[in-house]
Amino acid sequence: MNAKLFEALNELEAVKGIPVDYMLEKIEGALVKSIQREIGETVRVRVVLDPVKRDMKVYQQREVVEVVTDPVCEISLEDAKTISKRHKIGSIVETKLAPDTFRRLSATAGKQILIQAIREAERNNMARAYENKKEKLITATVFKVDDLSGDLTLETPDGRVRLPRSLQLPDDAFEVGDRLQVYVSEVRSVDTRGPIVDLSRIHPGFVKCLFEKEIPEIADGTVIIAGIAREAGSRTKIAVYSEDPNVDPIGACIGNRGMRINAILDELGGHEKIDIIRYHEDPAEYIREALSPAEVLGVTIDGERSSRVTVAQNQLSLAIGKEGQNAKLAARLTGYKIDIKA
Repeated sequence: MNAKLFEALNELEAVKGIPVDYMLEKIEGALVKSIQREIGETVRVRVVLDPVKRDMKVYQQREVVEVVTDPVCEISLEDAKTISKRHKIGSIVETKLAPDTFRRLSATAGKQILIQAIREAERNNMARAYENKKEKLITATVFKVDDLSGDLTLETPDGRVRLPRSLQLPDDAFEVGDRLQVYVSEVRSVDTRGPIVDLSRIHPGFVKCLFEKEIPEIADGTVIIAGIAREAGSRTKIAVYSEDPNVDPIGACIGNRGMRINAILDELGGHEKIDIIRYHEDPAEYIREALSPAEVLGVTIDGERSSRVTVAQNQLSLAIGKEGQNAKLAARLTGYKIDIKA
């Protein structure tokens, strides 16, 4: 039985990544609780689990006392002397327990403790796996669609995670079995069901990661993303630059005949517009670029994080954008309040 136990622990470590040492600690705790149920709550035991010899031994410990008040954890000096003449008051007498004494471990509370330990280890492994993927894209498969709410249950390499409808793109319409990319925005505390993982397709980081995936020059650091502002499903502004004078950062992002940017737009459902602008350290030039596609006549930095922008009358509505979207995204991207006048 002991050999099979250790074989099972080695298999758990190989298949699920649960360390043998972790499970041995849990088994020890389970054995102690099981024996306390069998013998008494005051019993003291020492558990020896040897993964090398694949052996398990359990000893009941009793203290040598003058007057025994609890025979479960105490033994008289006279009785202790029959075991070894070296015992004296205060000594600890160990008696090896037969396997029958703790055999119920596999059928009672001990079994449940082991199951809980395995589940706890799996949850912790899952949390670590997602933590390593935080602020990255992962590919998932739709396992379930909630017809009422539109929420998705996704199957990922590290477990099942929920993607609320509110964190999907407006035009997303996935079915069971569909594959999609999602952004791991946050990994929070582990509860009884597992880690709380926040996935998103509307986070600005989702677009940023798509650029890193599709644009080799971004992936290798030749082109750098300086900032990104997004209204998911509608419009994104992304600022890029390169320290290599021979590299056109905007051209690199667009690709030959727009192949690179089109791959990104397809992942976004084809309805979200992307403005790729050149980043400038000069805030006035940065603001001018950020208001693209509008043509800007002049930019004045007016106080801390504030600016006044002048455009031609026929460019005013374009600079502001529908419902102020262009100006809002430009302000969010640059970090400056932008006051536009014709």
